[in-house]
Amino acid sequence: MSKTIDQIYLLNDQYKDATNLDARVRLHLLFSTNQYGWQRWCFDRYTLPAQARVLEIGCGPAHLWATNRDRVPPGWRITLTDFSSGMLEQAKRNLGTYAAVFRFEIVDAQQIPFEADTFAAVIANHMLYHVPDRAKALAEMQRVLKPGGTVYLATNGLSHLRELYELEQRFDPAIDFGWSRTAHEFFSLDEGSAEVERFFQDVHIVRYEDALNITQAEPLVDYILSMVAAPITPQRRSDLQRFIASELAQRGVIHITKGSGMFIGEEALDQV
Repeated sequence: MSKTIDQIYLLNDQYKDATNLDARVRLHLLFSTNQYGWQRWCFDRYTLPAQARVLEIGCGPAHLWATNRDRVPPGWRITLTDFSSGMLEQAKRNLGTYAAVFRFEIVDAQQIPFEADTFAAVIANHMLYHVPDRAKALAEMQRVLKPGGTVYLATNGLSHLRELYELEQRFDPAIDFGWSRTAHEFFSLDEGSAEVERFFQDVHIVRYEDALNITQAEPLVDYILSMVAAPITPQRRSDLQRFIASELAQRGVIHITKGSGMFIGEEALDQV
């Protein structure tokens, strides 16, 4: 089984808390060419009424809401869910006193424990490629949406981080850096439309224009090692650090393509 959908690995290792995810977020915050920011851009897409119930599946450490706390209408009732209790605890810490505004629940996307026709919007950012039965999860999202509700599904395209994967291969092709490298085989901006259109209509894609221009070795090393399926030795970490430093010395900047965006389904269809 691919590590991308291995629920035991994801729950007990990769996402037991926010450590690995935070290392990846830090690289984007430091070196993204689009200074507007991914979380603010995502929030701009949410065209909802002033009074609305909102569900996020796979909220992680709640960066979306911590970044946009100044923009959330007081009439929104927001439920944040994740399959990891560690992630939800980090979400509460990140939100601080603002956490009182939210409801938190541990939820499997394949079995959403809410009544049908409950939410005006369902948000799922960069998580559907981790779900073993994606059709079941999409059907569940459809079920809990109110008629005319909107789904927002963020994921990556086929070109996302391609230079990073090439760099890892040149360093050591024997190390399994890439549990997420195969994510596009399961759910990508380029190939996921048909899956979403089974359950939602008026589906369209919006893309976030961005790239990474990396000028420091350590944040990139931390990012790469956050993806490693099995721990590597301190010596190999040192080797990787020297390798990245050498690349930077030769190039000045390591440029990495990004290809993220979002499927938006404007209205729920009848279940299939």
